[in-house]
Parts: sequence; structure tokens; C-alpha cells
Amino acid sequence: MKKSAVSRRLQASRAAPAARWDASLGDTSGFWRKISPSQLFVGSFALLIALGTLALMFVPGVHVNTPLVWSDALFMATSAVCVTGLVVADIATQCTLRGQVLILVLIQLGGLGMLAFTSLLIQALGFRLSLRAESLTHEARIGAPRIDLKRLSWDIVLFTVLIEAVGTIALWLLWGPKLGWTEAAWPALFHSISAFCNAGFSTFSDSLIGMRESPTTLLVVATLIIAGGIGFVAMEEAAITFSKRKQLGHKRLSIHTRLVMVTTLVLLIAPWPVFAFFEWQATLSGLSLLDKLTNSLFLSVTARTAGFNTIPYSAASDSTNFLTIILMTIGGSPGSTAGGLKTTTVALVFLLAWSRIRGDETTAFAGRSLPDDTIQRAIGLVVVSFCVMTLGVFALAVTEHVPGTRGEFLPRMFEAASAFNTVGLSMDVTTNLTFPGRMITIALMFLGRVGPLTLAAALVFRRARRAHYRYAYEDVVVG
Repeated sequence: MKKSAVSRRLQASRAAPAARWDASLGDTSGFWRKISPSQLFVGSFALLIALGTLALMFVPGVHVNTPLVWSDALFMATSAVCVTGLVVADIATQCTLRGQVLILVLIQLGGLGMLAFTSLLIQALGFRLSLRAESLTHEARIGAPRIDLKRLSWDIVLFTVLIEAVGTIALWLLWGPKLGWTEAAWPALFHSISAFCNAGFSTFSDSLIGMRESPTTLLVVATLIIAGGIGFVAMEEAAITFSKRKQLGHKRLSIHTRLVMVTTLVLLIAPWPVFAFFEWQATLSGLSLLDKLTNSLFLSVTARTAGFNTIPYSAASDSTNFLTIILMTIGGSPGSTAGGLKTTTVALVFLLAWSRIRGDETTAFAGRSLPDDTIQRAIGLVVVSFCVMTLGVFALAVTEHVPGTRGEFLPRMFEAASAFNTVGLSMDVTTNLTFPGRMITIALMFLGRVGPLTLAAALVFRRARRAHYRYAYEDVVVG
């Protein structure tokens, strides 16, 4: 009896720091009870954007000449934190090394999320996460394999550091002979982080157009983009399954990871020959066969959220630009640094349509039926995202209208899709945006970065409190 009492007191003393930490966060106060996880998520990005804007405006030695006005600083900070890549100021010529470092820090924090770093800090200090802090990642893990959150948080940092380090070394070895070994170090680091975070920022004024005849460079950058867009949950499960394949035997990957891998592969391979066909004698003319094939593949990789360009999209065909808009809208995978609707969301909608065409009552993939709640959530995300992007296109068509001109709708649609899906590609429209157009683009970038996750979190939050009744059914005619 005495021993058990002592052990209970020891356990209580060990749990005390966690309790005190939760109390210091205010989980028991009325103020924090009123803030939902989605509001905390949005607030973390808004705070980081605000701090980045102030830093770009007032930190000395950031700009080569005059500091940015507040609207341009807000645009650049939003684009960096939301890992978009649209710019109104050329960071290669208008930002000093200190300014480029500041933008790179915003990209890294925005790509992984401020709350991920907060969770890691709490765990590093030996405290436990509160239930509210754990709920912040719940919407990103719905339908995902069960992976320990603490291990996932640390592995996110491990994956990030390892992949970005390998990418930096590879680019440094490729660019060293051309740029000089010392001068190539910083661009290699910058582009490695920017590519893995799917940000699309570049220290070169022409992005990667100057590297279009370097197939190895494009393949390295493309690999970084794909790694950043797959999603940490899928990467974690794949790593665990591979490392423990002897103990686990022939354990199958989860439906989430398999759907991510299959959809990503299809979206990489299928547009490749289409881009080659559209641009073979246009923007890719004059290149060797290998360079044409590599650039065509890069077009299918970068379009889904990266934002690096090897061709001037203002000179590309309408077919290429419209296909790029479709890929931008699809985006990367859940739990990644990428934006867009996400690969699994689009795949679920297509699987639903295919099941209805076949007359199946349930939606299935790889021998497993998919929950109706997940299908409905995917449809809801598609509808809301479509409405927001449509309003964005309409707003830019109004604010950027030049009397007496026609045929400029596609560039505005391209710009809105690029902003909302946090891609960063442009048909040379960004720098010519009016003040209202820049504010609209800022709003689209912010909504695109936090909107889908916020909506999913709100749906989960509402579902937990819904009433235990329903209204009577009444059918309507469709089709």
C-alpha cells in the first residue's frame, strides 16, 4: 500500500509540469475556450505575415535601394509565408543577402507551419501537448494511418533537414563549376528550401529559365518539389513500412498513402507528353531532344504548386496555360507544404463519379470502401474552393480591366488560380497589378493556404455538437 501511494505521488509530480504548461497556455481560461483550433491555425499564419511585413519594411539592410511600401511588403510577406512565389519585387536585384535570408525564413516557417514548431518546442521542453494543441492537426490526419503525433512531429523536422541538405549539396555540386563554389552555396541552399517547401521563390531574376538546358538541375529541383508535395503522413508511413518490412512482413500501406502515391504518379506522367506536344515547336523550340523531354516533365511537376518556371508562360499556348490551371487547382497532397485542392480530394471525387457510372452503392479503392463522410467532405472542399476561385477571377477581371482591350481574361484567371492554390506561376501579370488587384491576390493567397484546412476543422468541430435529429426527407429532380 505504501509503495503504491509513493508511486502515485511520483506519477503526479511527473505529470505536474504538463498540467502547469496547459494552464499557462490558458486551456482552462474562458478566453482560450472561445478560440477554436481553426482560429488558432489562421491566427498563426496571420501573425507570421504581420511580423514578416514589418520586418521587410523596417529591418535595416534588407533592400538594395529604398524599402518597400507597406502594400508591397505585405504582398511579399504573404507570398513567402503562404509559400506561393508570386512577387512584386525581384528579390535577386532588390533584396540584399539579409533580405533573402528573411524571406527564406518566412518560407520555411510558412511551409512547415508555425504550430508544428510550437508543438516541437513544447515536447522538447519535456511537456505534453494539450488536447487543444493535438486537435489542431486532427483535420490533417482524418483518414490517415494512425501514427504517433510526437514521432511524426520530430520526423517532419528530420525529413525536412535531410531532404533539404541533400538538395543543397546536389545543387551546389551542379552550380559550383558555373557560378563558382563560393557563390553557388547560397543559391543552392535557397532553391533547395524553396523547392521542398513548394514556394517557387528564386534568387535568379528569370527563375530557372537560365537552367532549362541543365537536365540534372531540373531533375533535382523536381525531386525536391515532389518530396515536399507528397505529404509528411504518407512519407512517415512509407518510411516506417520500409524500415520494418522484416517485422511487418507484407503489411499493406494504408488507403491514404496508396491513393496519394497513385494519384501523384498519374499527375506526373499523364501531363508530360501533353505539355511536350503543345510546346515542342513553341517555347521549347531550339532545345535538344533530352532538354525538351526534361522541360516537359518539369512543366507537369512545377504546375501543381511549385512555381518555378523554365518557360515564359506569357509566350506559351492557351492549351498549355489552361492545362497548367487545372494542375494548379489539383495541387499537392494532404499534410504537405503544397497547396491546391489536394490529390486525395480530387481522386475521391473521381472515384465517386466512377462508382456512380458503374451503379455501385459505395465508393471503393484498392479493395476498400471509402466512408461517406469523407466523400462528402471532399465534395464540400471542391465546391467551396471552386466558388472562392471563381470570385477571385471575377474580382481580378473587374479591377484589372483596361478599357478598349480584349483577350486578357486567361492571364487573370491564371493569376487567380496561381494565387489561391499557392503555386506562384504567372503570365507576367503580378508586377502590373493595381492596388485593388494586389489586395485581392493577397486575400487569395491567404485563403488558399489556410482555407481548406480551416474548413475541414470547422466541419469536424461542428459535427461534434450537432443535434441528434434530422428533418424529413424530400427528393428533388437533378440532371
